[in-house]
Amino acid sequence: MSITYKGLKEIVGSLVLVEGVKEVKYEELVKIRMPGGEEKMGRVLEASKGKALLQMFEETRGMELKNAEAVFLGETMKIDASMDMMGRIFDGSANPLDGYPNPIGEISLDINGNPMNPYSREFPDDFLQTGISGIDGLNTLVRGQKLPIFSGAGLPHSQIATQIARQAKIKGDFSVVFGAMGITFEESRFFINELKRTGALDRSILFVNTADDPVIERVTLPRLALTTAEYLAFHKGHEVLVILTDMTNYCEALREISAARKEIPGRRGYPGYLYTDLASIYERAGIIKGKPGSITQVPILTMPEDDKTHPIPDLSGYITEGQVMVSRNLHQAGIYPPIDVLNSLSRLKNKGIGEGKTREDHKGWANQIFASYARGQEIRELSVVLGESALSENDKKFLKFASKFEEELLAQGQEEDRNIEETLDIGWKLLKHLPREELKRVKKKEIEKYLDAKED
Repeated sequence: MSITYKGLKEIVGSLVLVEGVKEVKYEELVKIRMPGGEEKMGRVLEASKGKALLQMFEETRGMELKNAEAVFLGETMKIDASMDMMGRIFDGSANPLDGYPNPIGEISLDINGNPMNPYSREFPDDFLQTGISGIDGLNTLVRGQKLPIFSGAGLPHSQIATQIARQAKIKGDFSVVFGAMGITFEESRFFINELKRTGALDRSILFVNTADDPVIERVTLPRLALTTAEYLAFHKGHEVLVILTDMTNYCEALREISAARKEIPGRRGYPGYLYTDLASIYERAGIIKGKPGSITQVPILTMPEDDKTHPIPDLSGYITEGQVMVSRNLHQAGIYPPIDVLNSLSRLKNKGIGEGKTREDHKGWANQIFASYARGQEIRELSVVLGESALSENDKKFLKFASKFEEELLAQGQEEDRNIEETLDIGWKLLKHLPREELKRVKKKEIEKYLDAKED
């Protein structure tokens, strides 16, 4: 039931204060009616002591204080979800951007979702292939996992995001929900054109908010995307991959709203509830016992000044199950995708690899590759100080291995989709250049099967 109140008390930026209200609820939708018949939508940010603070979805310039009406609709924001959304592009208010009419909704869902009972969660343990060797081989993504990508300004995280959206594979009905927040117009066209060009748009749903769109849409968009993903996963049984970029823009929008509300700031000016707010997004990934479908989440954030101790990557790392780091040094060296495997981590990796999932040699292979590359990196730093002439023959082999690893296993074209077999075979090919006695992390039978056999 809607309730109408006349007159607005105050307008500050995108915030509107209404006084003399009763029984108004947090997150409730509100419609502001102008004397000329124009209407603007907003939501309740705060309600107490007969006052309601509204966050408007649209521009507030030109709004009249005295003659406007505030109509409280008595419900929170919902999205009408249906399978007709597949292949479509929407804005941060779920309005179509592709020129086609609104799809007919099958079910209306609250965008804030329902908390997932920890008892009903199923532990993620199935391999999800991205087609990118640096992820599949050494920082494996598991179905139902939340694994963010930590990047920096000017690094190719947009290309990595679209490559994952195009190439990701798992058994069953597979869908991608792509949410972009606060991006430039050029970036939005890049995402849309790439997915259209490769045909990946047919299995995808896009939500796009550009930098000149309202700030409130930036806060709403990830919840629209995740609610749509929950519909696909838990109502239709799809395996859903949700890609959210850029979470830094989302957090900046939160900070802007918090500052407008004159809240006491936390670390670096971000609101004190930033951790809780991010958790309300990240924790919507997972698998529910007894229900088909799953939601796997890959949020992407750009670290200000490449600082991983900044509140956004710092808090994201606490909530999620690892991180994939994008390296500026590798990018400058011409390596794509420039994934820093030594500083990356997938905490659920071992649950998604091995016999019946990837290959029986994967775990030992990953341990050996990781250890050998780490040693090669140490020797590389040492050679800068002492010179290559001071290195032993074994050291030179590890140094060569590190370079070959970056050039042949890490580096792959933006159009190159490698399956896990190809990734593992490239790794074994590199390991044969190391002394046999140094291969201590792989089993003898694996050496005989994947190294000796190939040499013969």
